[in-house]
Amino acid sequence: MDKYTSFHILAKPTGPICNLDCTYCYYTEKEAYFPKDHSFRMSDAVLESYIKQYIDSQDTLEIVFAWQGGEPLLIGLDFFLNVVTLQKKYAHGKHITNTIQTNGTLITEQWCEFFSAQHFLVGLSLDGPEHIHNRYRMDRGGKPTFELVMKALSLLKKHRIEFNILTCVTKHSAYKPLEIYHFFKQQDIQFIQFIPIVERNVNEGAAALSLRHATPPSLASEEAQQTVTPWTVEPEMYGEFLIEIFNEWVQQDVGSVFVMNFEWALASWIGIPSPVCIFSEECGRAVAMEHNGDLFSCDHYVYPDYRLGNISDGLIHLMNLPAQLAFGKTKRDTLPTVCKNCDVRFACHGECPKHRFLVTEQNEPGLNYLCASYKNYFKHIHPYMIRMKQLLQEGLPASNIKAMMMNQAAPSKI
Repeated sequence: MDKYTSFHILAKPTGPICNLDCTYCYYTEKEAYFPKDHSFRMSDAVLESYIKQYIDSQDTLEIVFAWQGGEPLLIGLDFFLNVVTLQKKYAHGKHITNTIQTNGTLITEQWCEFFSAQHFLVGLSLDGPEHIHNRYRMDRGGKPTFELVMKALSLLKKHRIEFNILTCVTKHSAYKPLEIYHFFKQQDIQFIQFIPIVERNVNEGAAALSLRHATPPSLASEEAQQTVTPWTVEPEMYGEFLIEIFNEWVQQDVGSVFVMNFEWALASWIGIPSPVCIFSEECGRAVAMEHNGDLFSCDHYVYPDYRLGNISDGLIHLMNLPAQLAFGKTKRDTLPTVCKNCDVRFACHGECPKHRFLVTEQNEPGLNYLCASYKNYFKHIHPYMIRMKQLLQEGLPASNIKAMMMNQAAPSKI
């Protein structure tokens, strides 16, 4: 099968609809794209077409379905019961797995019984302890959500459901890395992912679409808007946030707490392709599918200019459109000279194009807003990544680095 038939889809059964009104959310505003749609519910026909085509298109023995939103649980349990029925119908001997990202406020015993029985991997959004989480994650009525999320966490543990925590890092929380990390360890949370919040103020392209956040740089009719929202993490602080957590993790928690950011980095040092698109040399193989079957180039590029078509046009056809292939290669081809010559390019590759709206000192466009963070972070972890790589090559667990660090000085940085 052609290499370009391999792809991943974030399916949004309720589209942008959510029962929360998180200050920093970039997706709920996409409701403006569907002014005549009042249901925001994926139809049975779209669902069945998607499941059949997606399974048929993947040349692997294991197929991973990813469900996201908005808030996907709003569609109800019957929808997902139908999901697993259709997956069994079209599996043809392949192993099917499901992941779902949720804010957790709607999780009940019944949902957990389903997740457990069907082996769903649940991503739970939790930004840290109460005063940090509730700063930006409020419901539609302006009420805090921390207690509801903590109840969901307890239910997931009770039913022994595999889960990970997705944490958004804002301007405020970036100054509290160890408070957040210690809170998660106190809750016996083992799998964590830290996502930087970077959103620009509205520009002309966004205003024309009735959006609150700026459209990607290539969509803006004027020069790229570089001013950011008040909650956007500062350019160097995301790196400082990761470094502080890494310093404790590498001394105490390797092998017992799995911080996805550090796992992704280790993959780069080992020399295998990045497991996430943001650090891949090219992108374009991870798309978003709205509730009506419309496909977009990326979850961060759900804008009219990046609509590929509808699932009724055929998944493989849409994924291999010249525009989509070009979208993926543009990430590599538009790197500024300073990035091409950077010591940590192999681990960063300019990160997500959505964040590449600054100009370099040489006045080249396309510099990532978080460049300073990534440069400091990757250079800091370099000696430890080298050691863990060596351990793995010798058939030893990476966690042995904890003992090594007690007896040896760290080698030089890049």
